[in-house]
Amino acid sequence: MSDYEIKNINLAEHGQNKINWAWNYMPSLNYLYEKYKNSQPFKGAIISACLHLEAKTANLLITLKKLGAEVSACGSNPLSTQDDICATLAENGVHVYSHRGMNSEEYFNYVNKVLDYKPNVIIDDGADLIATIHSKRKELIPGILGGSEETTSGVKRLRAMNNDKILKFPMIAVNDALSKYLFDNRYGTGQSVWDGFMRTTNMIVAGKNVVVVGYGWCGRGVAMRAAGLGAHVIVTEIDPHKACEALMDGFRVMSMEEAAKIGDIFLTLTGNIHVIRKEHFKLMKNGAVLGNAGHFDVEISKPDLEELSDHIENLRDNIQSYVMPDGKRINLLGEGRLTNLACADGHPIEIMDLSFSLQLESALYVYTHKMEAGLYSVPMEIDRAVMESKLAALGVKIDSMTPEQIEYMKSWQE
Repeated sequence: MSDYEIKNINLAEHGQNKINWAWNYMPSLNYLYEKYKNSQPFKGAIISACLHLEAKTANLLITLKKLGAEVSACGSNPLSTQDDICATLAENGVHVYSHRGMNSEEYFNYVNKVLDYKPNVIIDDGADLIATIHSKRKELIPGILGGSEETTSGVKRLRAMNNDKILKFPMIAVNDALSKYLFDNRYGTGQSVWDGFMRTTNMIVAGKNVVVVGYGWCGRGVAMRAAGLGAHVIVTEIDPHKACEALMDGFRVMSMEEAAKIGDIFLTLTGNIHVIRKEHFKLMKNGAVLGNAGHFDVEISKPDLEELSDHIENLRDNIQSYVMPDGKRINLLGEGRLTNLACADGHPIEIMDLSFSLQLESALYVYTHKMEAGLYSVPMEIDRAVMESKLAALGVKIDSMTPEQIEYMKSWQE
């Protein structure tokens, strides 16, 4: 088996420069490397990862290798894979299988190639590695100690597997850590989605009606940044608590049927299928722009768009303009894939520094602890330690409780 399968190894120098830039702004991952480099805690670990292959991810994978692991990786999204980063990973000894624009057949072929290394630790983004192991590569299950999952969509799949009692090894839900959903999902998604939108469209946001579909942590972040850019924010929801929260945060809340008539920009963040579909497209204004920030490209119904349209035009990179028989255009960003990664560079470096520190520590935890099969939260000591290292790197000091305060908090008496 070849050590890697990528587009062009000659792109490695350019990719290395991007990786070096990101490393300068990843103090938590730097701290963990310095902490563990002498002990080589991943010696003997065989780690297979399915992640967005860009500069920040590369620093995680290279760090894992430097700490003793054999690492194989494939891209978790065809439009988030960066070919120069893949080249640099290959140059650094990571077994990488991916290229930008890969089709579905190539994608699952690469998934199987990284699994051919017979991993004992899994790092996943969307749970495709886990699903493939449980459905088609069951022979690998006895050798897997456990793994971790990065995304909301992936954790949703793992939770369903765990509920059905078919998850055969331990998985840590990194996405559910406080330092993940409070920062990555809210501040990371909030900034990076608008970065992708503005890079791709060159349009102003101020004064537009922005429809945020789903008010989870990612939706909160996107809505918050939209308001900061001067948009009129509308939220659609199925959860009454989240809908009420959006109202109290100052946003309009309505059904998608109502929002479709007045929205200029639509962004989906639900993790569900076809939340914008045929009946909504029919109501939209000419020139409406649609983007998705859920993991899979199923939230905006592309089959419905194709059925309704007369033809499709590509007027700018990463924009498909669906032209209706009456001349109305509905514009889709990044093929309905993750706008922040298909159309930009993903979350800010400092945000992914936190997420990838959690991934490293979670991978180390499953490698060094015997755990029963099932879905686990990130151990609180890991979650807290990552945030403490981040604050320390920023030179921020916080208070700690006095012995008297500790005792008081344990007591039920005044």
